[in-house]
Amino acid sequence: MRTLISSAFISLDGVVDSPGGEPGYRNSGWTFKDVEFLPEAFEIKGREQQEATAMLLGRTSYEAFSAVWPDMAEFAEYKVMPKYVVSTTLTEDDLVTNWGETTILRSLDEVAALKETEGGPIIVHGSAALNRSLSDAGLIDRYHLLVFPLLLGAGKRLFSATDKDTQKLKLVEHEAYANGLQKNVFDVVR
Repeated sequence: MRTLISSAFISLDGVVDSPGGEPGYRNSGWTFKDVEFLPEAFEIKGREQQEATAMLLGRTSYEAFSAVWPDMAEFAEYKVMPKYVVSTTLTEDDLVTNWGETTILRSLDEVAALKETEGGPIIVHGSAALNRSLSDAGLIDRYHLLVFPLLLGAGKRLFSATDKDTQKLKLVEHEAYANGLQKNVFDVVR
């Protein structure tokens, strides 16, 4: 079975954001605006590209990332990696042609089937709504969280507010940085 890894920039109060900002929120763009940039704090982002063998995205994140990542040298490994987009509305005509193989998945059952295939880890970037659904369905195996020392209030949430059984996590890697960022890598305990 393949490992499904959720990777996120997250505030201490659970808000997630893309590096460029999420339109519609007062504190949008906080990931590089409100905390000093230290390259060592983002080492895990490069490691993810080396270790992942596929990428899974929701429609909104696919549309945002596919507009910029294909031509960015720092995301070159993702360009050749198979990508899967979970969407009930996206069509083949909506897919970009300069970002390698992309497959549309229509349901969480198809994600579960993908996890059963041969291959290495699958990384999920952005995709807040998809992350909540994947977590509720018990499909996430690991979290890579860069926790920012900020309380933002409003914004997209990584974690579901669904009333469900406790999900235990095991801290397998962590580090704190001079700018206040914390790297926390958790395995989901089954």
